[in-house]
Amino acid sequence: MEKKNTWETYNKTQLKEVDVFAKEYMQFLDAGKTERECVDIIVNTIEKAGYRELQEIIKKKETLKKGDKVYSVCMNKAIAMFRIGEAPMEEGMNILGAHIDSPRLDVKQNPLYEDGGFAYLDTHYYGGVKKYQWVTIPLAIHGVVVKKDGTTVELSVGESDDDPVFFISDLLIHLAQEQLEKKAAKVIEGEALDVIVGNKPLIIDKKKEGQKDKKEKDDKDEKAVAKDAVKQGILNILKEKYDIEEEDFISAELEVVPAGKAREAGFDRSMILAYGQDDRVCAFSSLKAMIEVEDSRRTACCLLVDKEEIGSVGATGMQSKFFENTVAELLALTGEYSELALRRCLAASCMLSSDVSSGFDPTFAASFDKKNVAYLGGGMVFNKFTGARGKSGSNDANAEYLAHLRNIYEKENINFQTAELGRVDLGGGGTIAYILALYGMNVIDSGVAVLNMHAPWEATSKADVYEAKRGYVAFLKGAEM
Repeated sequence: MEKKNTWETYNKTQLKEVDVFAKEYMQFLDAGKTERECVDIIVNTIEKAGYRELQEIIKKKETLKKGDKVYSVCMNKAIAMFRIGEAPMEEGMNILGAHIDSPRLDVKQNPLYEDGGFAYLDTHYYGGVKKYQWVTIPLAIHGVVVKKDGTTVELSVGESDDDPVFFISDLLIHLAQEQLEKKAAKVIEGEALDVIVGNKPLIIDKKKEGQKDKKEKDDKDEKAVAKDAVKQGILNILKEKYDIEEEDFISAELEVVPAGKAREAGFDRSMILAYGQDDRVCAFSSLKAMIEVEDSRRTACCLLVDKEEIGSVGATGMQSKFFENTVAELLALTGEYSELALRRCLAASCMLSSDVSSGFDPTFAASFDKKNVAYLGGGMVFNKFTGARGKSGSNDANAEYLAHLRNIYEKENINFQTAELGRVDLGGGGTIAYILALYGMNVIDSGVAVLNMHAPWEATSKADVYEAKRGYVAFLKGAEM
């Protein structure tokens, strides 16, 4: 089948809209490099659009009716948004589901140490990464430190022009003969991904330490180097600037991410190069679609979750009961709740598991099936199935659902393409789709093609990002089987 380039289908007005949307998306990427930051941005955005917090409605013993907009946050790392439709919820919802976590380095609970005149933060990588890609690039530290008294200190260091950045060292090429003989997975080991955060020792003034002053003593002798002096210097800075003690790392969530802003890529500025586009590209376009669609027969939902990159586990991942519990609360507030109504609602729903797909890379063409791969500029992507090898771990959408979506998208002139993640038997991946499918609802993976997926800097096409938003709008308005 012939694949068309989406850019060729746009008129002048749409081309301007693509650039405007891309700039807004890039601002979202710059401000939301962690799950917590994304949730903060989203809450501020949707409250301006008239959304209200679920717990506030419950506390005030209010009810929900058609047109009401409500959201619920889980541990500041996942969020579910709903706009109540005119049809009973028991008839199902139209759901957009994406994730807002991305591969990164997490700072350990006892991380700060000194070695060879450097202060380091010990890290544990999160999600699937090529570890060698994370060395010798500027890094930033984002996250929170929660002290014993409950006080939360927010950190974001390395993004401002005035901020320092951090880095992981690599062996110089002149001494790397043995290193270069290693397999790529072993060139940089996980325990070698320790971030250099300082090199300047703390100098102690003996007089200030309570020692007696002695006449005619050389000023040099009045100074002493502290034990682990570089580490102590970093601890002094943390104390003075953030009022953080070393023990506070125990209750901290600090994420090491690439420093720097999202950038337009190519002489034609047709692409976006940025950290975290898997899967914030789908999260942002889903969010914007949710805000844009003001009316639909069925209740519309946008679900943005955490922990997808490590199996959707934990309280904020898709495998938790957060979403199911929230839907149960909505049914109660609309006067429809029963265990059977909840089951019927979930089973009758339609969902787009909004996640990225691998974009065709001509440099590594042998890793793809050219007939069944997503191309940058080819429009939004449908993956009927994901998984690995024999579709292991996959949701596999049925033909009836695909036909239904084709009908919607062709009526709305949405440019879309179908794809698989890569060549059969080579590898694979998964999304949250199979988890929602457990309820018996229709689910398919759909999103945006990404080049360099899971690398510190990933690339997307502006046209695909815009087309994904258009596709999500069409879905929220018309998906009902």
